[in-house]
Amino acid sequence: MSAEIIGRKILDMNQAESPDWRNLVAACAAVTVFGLTFGMTYPLLSLLLEERGVSPSMIGMNSAMMPIGILLFSSVIPVASRRFGSRNTALTAALITAFLMPCFMLFDSLEAWFGLRLLTGMSTSILFVLSEAWIVRFAGDKHRGKIVALYGSILSASFGAGPALISWIGIHGWLPYIIATVVLLLGMIPLSMIRDNSKLQYEETETSGIFSFMVKAPMLLCAVGVFSIFDASTLSLFPIYGLRVGLDVTTASLALTALILGNVFFQVPIGWLADIFPKRLVIASCALVAVISAIILPMVMATPAMWVCLVILGTSGYGVYSVALAALGDRFRGPELVTGSAAFAVMWGMGALFGSVSGGWAMAISFHGLAYFIAIVYTVLVVGLIIRGIHLRNRNG
Repeated sequence: MSAEIIGRKILDMNQAESPDWRNLVAACAAVTVFGLTFGMTYPLLSLLLEERGVSPSMIGMNSAMMPIGILLFSSVIPVASRRFGSRNTALTAALITAFLMPCFMLFDSLEAWFGLRLLTGMSTSILFVLSEAWIVRFAGDKHRGKIVALYGSILSASFGAGPALISWIGIHGWLPYIIATVVLLLGMIPLSMIRDNSKLQYEETETSGIFSFMVKAPMLLCAVGVFSIFDASTLSLFPIYGLRVGLDVTTASLALTALILGNVFFQVPIGWLADIFPKRLVIASCALVAVISAIILPMVMATPAMWVCLVILGTSGYGVYSVALAALGDRFRGPELVTGSAAFAVMWGMGALFGSVSGGWAMAISFHGLAYFIAIVYTVLVVGLIIRGIHLRNRNG
């Protein structure tokens, strides 16, 4: 074994023991502005299409173009990072995304938005895959659950600020797109401050590709898939659901913010639990609470109790992903970590594609179809985790 490889292994061990706070702060600051843009454009475009009389199923299909873009591009991210470096790849993606934002106003038609959302999905996939890889890599082992949960809270705060901003500035005119562009350009500043030598660490290994990675962590990827169904269906369709139960545009946007903000204030306690108890148990508990909350939601929509139910649903629904991301960092290192993050993105894209389209269909079938659809997908995760636990216990016993 060469001295260079030994040195890299020592570096990886040191990184595993303690957090790299400079990189963590820079990564969180960068992803915050991207989350704000993402959280603003998703409901913005859906509300505009609803105003124009587009059906929920077509809105869902249009929203699905972003996860399709993520699916198409996620497998390229490890290759681009290896060749150009993670930081340079992320900076390029941020610039492209900023360029795409005003194009939604310049080419203001449903047909054009299919293509633009596809391209936006491709560029944003780079930003989120690499930011999450940085977070889990530089968090260190001892406090990874809490740090990843804190990252989830920060990201959710930025997501939640997007719909809140829409409720304030409205959905018409150039202003939303100008704000999104400026925010993305500002996000390049903290991105440029990240010290990332990962390009040097991508020496050839026997690390498998994204799809063969899926057999290594099937339930983690299942958790990501279920979360992404929830995430995409609520971001694209929940404001429409709110309008259909009698909320005005402002309240419907704020309801989505309440759903997201549940993740802001309660992810750190969930991360603390994930550092103490088996992460599989914490994921299953979050999924079960999400099922119960989603079943209750139709009974309390357009009442004061709706806000409490939304916070609980958001906390539990998003908690599944935060714990899964922490578990990824526990199990994988180096090239496999970025490959795993890319696999998470692929699974997110597949789930979001299914969630955007199927959520629209569910709303067409039933007035409260979106809530019942969310309950069903989280029930599938709970059942899957129970079956997997029984299988592991029998195999080890």
